Amino acid sequence: MAENNLFTLKIITPDRVFYENQVSMVEFNTTEGEIGVYKRHVPTTVIVSPGILTITEAEETKEAALHAGFAEILQDEVIIMAEIIEWPHEIDLSRAEAARTRAQERLSSKTPETDLLRAETALQRALARIHVIDK
Repeated sequence: MAENNLFTLKIITPDRVFYENQVSMVEFNTTEGEIGVYKRHVPTTVIVSPGILTITEAEETKEAALHAGFAEILQDEVIIMAEIIEWPHEIDLSRAEAARTRAQERLSSKTPETDLLRAETALQRALARIHVIDK
């Protein structure tokens, strides 16, 4: 990959700098849908939705489970302020599967006390974790 097509990706959580490197593309979910970013993207700010974050470096592709946050997209830099993000080796599969089951049960019961938005978000997070591990 030509070096002039690379841009800086920085992912920050409340407790660490999760990732910082030169990349050729990054893909993730937003409240408006999935987005793919290359160098010289139109500057914008987006709200991150739960899903898979795909990082394309010069030599390899990496994936992580990204749960929530904000992203500032500039022409030569993307900064993601993530509430939670996890590499596959950081995820407990049995815990993620249990969270998926609980969320599915809450969604199927639909009692007046059920917070459907919270249950849907929990399901999205669990599915992202499971998907990243299964790759």
